[in-house]
Amino acid sequence: MNSKVKSNLLFILGIAICFGVAVVSVLLEKLIPGGLLGASIIALFMGTLINSFFHPAWIKPSLKFTSKKILKLAIILLGASLSIGTIMNVGKMTFFVMLFTFAMCFGGGYFIRKLFGLNWKLSNLISAGTGICGGSAVAALAPVIEADDKDVAFAMSSTFIFDMIMVAVYPIMGKLLGMGDMGYGIWAGTSVNDTASVVASGYAFSEAAGDFATMVKLTRTVAIIPTILVFAYISMRIKRKQLNTENKGEKVKLTKIIPWFICGFLALAILNSVGCIPVAAASVIKNTSKFLMVTALAAIGLSTSITDFKNAGLKPMFYGVTIDTLVTLTALAVVWCMGVMY
Repeated sequence: MNSKVKSNLLFILGIAICFGVAVVSVLLEKLIPGGLLGASIIALFMGTLINSFFHPAWIKPSLKFTSKKILKLAIILLGASLSIGTIMNVGKMTFFVMLFTFAMCFGGGYFIRKLFGLNWKLSNLISAGTGICGGSAVAALAPVIEADDKDVAFAMSSTFIFDMIMVAVYPIMGKLLGMGDMGYGIWAGTSVNDTASVVASGYAFSEAAGDFATMVKLTRTVAIIPTILVFAYISMRIKRKQLNTENKGEKVKLTKIIPWFICGFLALAILNSVGCIPVAAASVIKNTSKFLMVTALAAIGLSTSITDFKNAGLKPMFYGVTIDTLVTLTALAVVWCMGVMY
């Protein structure tokens, strides 16, 4: 067997390992009651654990391909799960709450990251996960700003830890505050990170609150689009300055700002919104996207070690908890001011 054939076989084997971890993670997710632990988090942590004992050099090209290329494909397919019409209807009621929570995530996060001494990529990954839709937002933003796999792992871990706490705490707080189903649904839907955690915390309060929280959470997902475009522009400006090629009179072209895979994402979102994608097909595409994203996160986990987490220290976690807490209080205050809390 010549070296090229051997290299190709090892490359395929490496990708197969990532898919294998993803399959096991999906199966484990189904065994965990209440959907409290998503397959993406399981894949990330399982990959990290495996990498602590199994990290041959030949698997690195496979991990890079899976964590970059397959992740981008997953993001494209994610667009098929968005319906602009539904989002607009629910968004009318929750717009101001989300406006304030996003301002806290990214505006407040700008100053808080300086306090914790985090790099801008890691801090904004955590802020995106907190403000938009947990791991999906982290995964979608990472390739746009060219974040390191380690930063993606840290951001995912940060949002996950807070979600686990909030699933138990939110329903108790809601009942102690005497909140109504709608008020609680808006609060949970705009401030809990991951979709599974929103569903769990929503239905733990009441069925009506769970339904509303889920709709609000899906509405937040559309914020991925403007967020990615803004950060694509910011990332490009930073790179141009680093290369000392920026001219004051030179305009930044839109075609250079928008990554190619985001165009695919937007195209599928538009097609789904106007009814060009059948409901059954949209469901299959959405599930495929979720699985490919789990596979990409398995590759990220396999590229990250427990030592990396130790070296990062507690700062990313503290930053995440601080942002999450501020978003929780902000959403609660806005819901109260809107008069829909009870």
